[in-house]
This record gives sequence, structure tokens and C-alpha cells, in this order.
Amino acid sequence: MADLSQFPITRKWPALHPERIQLYSLPTPNGVKVSIMLEETGLPYEPHLVRFDANDQFSPEFLSLNPNNKIPAIIDPNGPGGRPLPLFESGAILFYLAEKSGQLMPADPAARYETLQWLMFQMASIGPMFGQVGFFHKFAGREYEDKRPRDRYTGESKRLLAVLDQRLAERAWIMGDEFTIADIATFPWVNNLIGFYEAGELVDFHEFAHVDRALKAFLERPAVQRGLKVPARPAP
Repeated sequence: MADLSQFPITRKWPALHPERIQLYSLPTPNGVKVSIMLEETGLPYEPHLVRFDANDQFSPEFLSLNPNNKIPAIIDPNGPGGRPLPLFESGAILFYLAEKSGQLMPADPAARYETLQWLMFQMASIGPMFGQVGFFHKFAGREYEDKRPRDRYTGESKRLLAVLDQRLAERAWIMGDEFTIADIATFPWVNNLIGFYEAGELVDFHEFAHVDRALKAFLERPAVQRGLKVPARPAP
């Protein structure tokens, strides 16, 4: 039985199954990247809900695992060398889980680097830009009379969707026929942009038919459907 007592986070979120990967998350676009990855690979894991409404992400226990107070984060009790590995940042976690499982990452070295390129594209561009659209379109920013900030992020999001649309014009997935961590990183954000953020009309999503087609295929995957609900939110 793995001993995770060295990690203060387990005092706030006790591990019922310490032999499994411990996932500390919330079903946001960044959070579900990892739950979808875990569902796709079949790696055993135990999810723990980090409640933003209770400021769990600022608790000393959570900060001991991720000093940047963001979800998701994991502890793998059987990390490299058989030692527990704590890890944060969704892109790093996706890459680690792909390495650990031997899944969802091309074996060819050149294709692996290309996959990482598109993973970084999501992390550096799609996530931050789409998130700003959400703020200025749906949340507090929508009250600002000056619409220049909203329009700036909307225009950049449209440009990024065009880049993605061009990439998908002759490919089933970002890397071709093979579904990879690049898709797992990207499509939760596209789904959130037009779904939760209700910004489809704002960004003219109808113009990006290839992105729309790939998004629908993504949402049809059983592992994606399961992962989008993990960790389960408390009943209202």
C-alpha cells in the first residue's frame, strides 16, 4: 500500500485508494483535460473535488502541491523509480501520463515533437485567449462599457480558431488519424468557448466547419463524456 502521508494535501483530501493516481481538480476546461486523459488511458485514479466557491485552491494543503493555486494537480504514488510524483500544470500532466501509459502520443520522434508543439499552442494561446473572451463576454467584464478589451480577445480567438480550422481541413485530428494529447488539451476549451461561455456567435464559430466537425467527434468519445463530469460537482 502506497504511503502518501508525506503530502500535506492528503490531510484535506484523504486518499481512500492511495495506490491510485490522486487527481485534485474541478470540471473546468483545464481540469477535464486530465480526467479525460485518465479515462482514455484506463490508468486507475481517485478524483478529489477542489471547490473554488470554498477557496480550496488557496488552502495551505492545496498550495503545498501547487503553489500557483490552479487546478489540476496530481500525485502519482508510483512515479519514476517507484517513488511518488507530485505534478501540476495540465500540459505537463498530459505529457507525463502519455509517457507513463504509452498512449496518445506518437511513437515517431518527429511526430512526438509536433504533438508537443500543438500542446504548447493550446497552453500558450487558446486557453489564455478563450478565457479572456469568457471574462469579458460572460462574467464581470461584460459590464464594462468599453468593449475594446472584449473585441481584442474576440479577434485573437477568431484568428486562433482559423489556425486550428486550417490544421483540421485535411485531418481527422490535430495530428492526423491519431487522437493525441493535443486534441485532449484543445477541444475542452473549444467546447467551453461556445458552450459555457456562450460565445459561439461572438467568434463566428459557424465559419470554422472543420473545428466544429472535430469537436463533435471529440464529444462523442465515451471516455470524453465520462471525463467531462470528473470530479463530480456537489448537488445544488
